[in-house]
Amino acid sequence: MTSKVMCIVLGGGQGSRLFPLTASRSKPAVPIAGKYRLVDIPISNCLHSGINRIFVLTQFNSASLNKHIKNTYHFSNFSSAFVDILAAEQTPTSVAWFQGTADAVRQSLHHMSVYEFEYVLILSGDQLYQMDFVEMINAHEKNKADISIATIPVTAKDVPGFGILKTDENKWITQFVEKPKTDFEYLKSDVGAEMAQQGRDYLASMGIYVFNRKVLYDLLQGNERTDFGKEIIPQSISDHKVLSYQYEGYWEDIGTIPSFFEANLELTDDIPKFNLFDKNHIYTRSRMLPPSKISGSKLTRAIIADGCIINAKEITRSVIGIRARIGFDTVIESCYIMGSDNYQTLEQIEQSRQNGTPVMGIGDRCHIKNAIIDKNCYIGNDVKINCGDPLPNGDYDKYTVMDGIVVLKKRAVIPDGTVI
Repeated sequence: MTSKVMCIVLGGGQGSRLFPLTASRSKPAVPIAGKYRLVDIPISNCLHSGINRIFVLTQFNSASLNKHIKNTYHFSNFSSAFVDILAAEQTPTSVAWFQGTADAVRQSLHHMSVYEFEYVLILSGDQLYQMDFVEMINAHEKNKADISIATIPVTAKDVPGFGILKTDENKWITQFVEKPKTDFEYLKSDVGAEMAQQGRDYLASMGIYVFNRKVLYDLLQGNERTDFGKEIIPQSISDHKVLSYQYEGYWEDIGTIPSFFEANLELTDDIPKFNLFDKNHIYTRSRMLPPSKISGSKLTRAIIADGCIINAKEITRSVIGIRARIGFDTVIESCYIMGSDNYQTLEQIEQSRQNGTPVMGIGDRCHIKNAIIDKNCYIGNDVKINCGDPLPNGDYDKYTVMDGIVVLKKRAVIPDGTVI
């Protein structure tokens, strides 16, 4: 079955809602859970489903994503498996950047044409979920569908943020409305007794699609439609068999700072909605890092990645990323510390101390709450972040505030005694 499938992972656009985390990287390259990248989620779901021919389409701020893909996904020389980057490119027939999700796939069709496949699985690069795609493809094939869309039941208050689908009794999609704001009661679908009991009466598109090969080529060639959600899917319902594949597990579109922040902190729950310890683990780049070293710290609901040196007084409901260094008597509450890309040498640390400048990591006697600390930050001693009155939303030189969350920008240098 899975040998019939080709997968495309959409690398995302500018990702402005995740700024400043996307200031120098694309959304799928944003670190998650202390050691992974967002793009590892869809790729891992594919590999666990036996789908191992994967193109990742990239365009905006793609250097770090390209490097991660290149350094991570290696297969045997005797295997047909691959995870390849398809970057936006100028060709004799197209001189423009990708104009949307459908346009990105359209411009990449000629690279896929040399392979044999019957179905194309299209995924987003910035969602958190665990899903067996084989079940979705089996349903697509069994029902002889032209297009299948993964859907998830949502409540009325969630409706304005999604493309909403209405289905008939056989799960065929009869209507599609992109992000309806009012008067959408008519879009309720039969979602099953359990979902209806929870008030989840509407089916939202998850941005996960299965297309028959010929259908996809026919829909994309010879026209200028640029987006699946806004154009291709709604316009296909009347003359194609479009099936809803209802999914009821955990799924989170983490395209905003608050949703990204909460999704990471939820990983510290006793039984998190997204299970990092599942047998279908997340694949990522193998790093030869030492174990983390922790001394004198009280840890409560904390995730600590590899290679950390922690002398903090207390860490509560926080995710601590690779190579993080946290000094003595420091308190961390509800934070995502992304860590560092490298270690400073002892000589560099000594030189910084002589110069009175912070070393990489978090210094002594700091107190940091409700914050995301991007990679390679230099936070001095006695620094306080987000410990006083609520801060107004805004973008500042070294940090951004969004809905009470302080996001310290990558490589920010925060001198001793700073209060944010």
